[in-house]
Amino acid sequence: MRLLNRLNQFQRLWSPSQGQIQQVTVAELATRCYCSERHIRTLLRQLTDAGWLSWQASSGRGKRGTLTFLATPQEVRASMMESVLNKGQQQNALELAQLAPEQLRQALQPFLGGHWQNDTPTLRIPYYRPLDALTPGFLPGRAEQHLASQVFAGLTRFDDSHSQPQPDLAHHWTISADGLCWQFVIRSTLFWHNGEKVTTDQLRRRLQQLLTQPAMGRLFASVKKIDIPHPWTLRFLLHRPDRWLAHRLASYCSGLAHPDDPQTGCGPWRITRFGASLVRLEAHDRYHLQHPFLAAIEYWITPQLFDRELGTSCRHPVQIAIGQPEELVHLRPVSNSISLGFCYMAIRQNSALSVSQAKWLMALIHHSDILNTLPLNESLITPSASLLPGWPVPEMEDVEPVPLPETLTLLYHLPVELHIMAQQLRLHLERYGCRLEVLFHPAKTWEGCQRLAQADIVMGDRLIGESAEYTLEQWLRSDTLWPHLLTGSRYAHLQATLDAVQSLHGETSRCESLASVFSALMEDAILTPLFNYRYQISAPPGVNGIMLNARGWFDFNRAWLPPPEIP
Repeated sequence: MRLLNRLNQFQRLWSPSQGQIQQVTVAELATRCYCSERHIRTLLRQLTDAGWLSWQASSGRGKRGTLTFLATPQEVRASMMESVLNKGQQQNALELAQLAPEQLRQALQPFLGGHWQNDTPTLRIPYYRPLDALTPGFLPGRAEQHLASQVFAGLTRFDDSHSQPQPDLAHHWTISADGLCWQFVIRSTLFWHNGEKVTTDQLRRRLQQLLTQPAMGRLFASVKKIDIPHPWTLRFLLHRPDRWLAHRLASYCSGLAHPDDPQTGCGPWRITRFGASLVRLEAHDRYHLQHPFLAAIEYWITPQLFDRELGTSCRHPVQIAIGQPEELVHLRPVSNSISLGFCYMAIRQNSALSVSQAKWLMALIHHSDILNTLPLNESLITPSASLLPGWPVPEMEDVEPVPLPETLTLLYHLPVELHIMAQQLRLHLERYGCRLEVLFHPAKTWEGCQRLAQADIVMGDRLIGESAEYTLEQWLRSDTLWPHLLTGSRYAHLQATLDAVQSLHGETSRCESLASVFSALMEDAILTPLFNYRYQISAPPGVNGIMLNARGWFDFNRAWLPPPEIP
């Protein structure tokens, strides 16, 4: 890149004196820049015309001239980055910012947050790690789940202003009296991000592709057949009634990509770049619902130092700073909440722990100082007293202490807070004569983990999206944890119970029945929540419409910037 090369040459001229006036020969300058004397004279003329320096040559070969600097390399870099960003050349900006992570964050500071670039309202978000590809189906990270919900649309969708799923790609739907036939009438004005018109057959093909995934197959186990009785109608024929079907189709994992291109959707935002350093979304001009005010969203990824053993989850990213996180005086908290998602501990049935020992261990967790004294930022987590509001952890004060086994095995996965929790629990159990072997699964889910069947205790993170009760039903349906955690008969009984719950007409009845299922899991010392996260978003003045959603992010469609002031 010519711009970067010119910046590097300027840096070589500037470095020996750190910007002080230099008395130097043309030959010495050519040596610094690894070029000929003829080329260095051309370069000096170009940099003088750019206003970066001035060069006063002395007459006579080998005489020293005067080199005066009018700008620093940092100022030159910032000016060049602003210029290429105004032209929409994000890749050139990234190449100009080829710095170590800490220096990169400093170089990017002036360009983060909300900006009108070339008359385009753009929001730039600094992020601490590269984003994983948006593969169809379930995704492990909150950021990826949120991004998928912005890029892909489903037949139905969740809406903060309604308690029930709302129409999305489907204009409306009908349900037969016996609950075995659902017909979704598809909008006739849908377009993919590539400009191609959406057909009902493409949506059916993508749904069938999703259902071949084991976890998605378990989620939609009641579906017998998906067909097209009319060119604009998708029909779901079920083995048994499933009153959660509209919820399942509204979840991010059911967002529909083009059947031949998993990165092309028809949601409000289309991916124009997806790299390790920059992810750029642009508004979909032919989106079928309300269009966003912003024209572009960019994730500027500046990796932070992390523990190589624990991976990039060096700190659970519950606090999103839009703009300049190091300059907190310019940011203001605009939204905060306690997450409904939670980190949990589960005890495998038929493990080394008896039921009485498992109950005492869970009582120890909740009635000792372990959760309240974790060496974590106090604004990061809060100990859990309930699984969901109104689903309290059973009272355990009267549980009698019992001796624990001499050794136990604990298996846990990310986030890193569970690493700290595991070490604290290991030290705590040593006081009771129990040696805890701690094993780490370096991922955010249990998919592909070969050691679940051998662990006595597991700890993980349960993300909660919209419709919290349904999300927990989805967890029981799809997560590979449960077949390993429960005995065969208990797991079969659980699935049969979920089949019965999903057939109930009223959502209140379904939620109450589901609460009973989880209450039994907690009463039997199979599951207990540990702590919730405190979500917070901070934004600079002028970035409006920021409101936390269930995943700790914000709806990109609602964010907006005021027009730039007219001079």
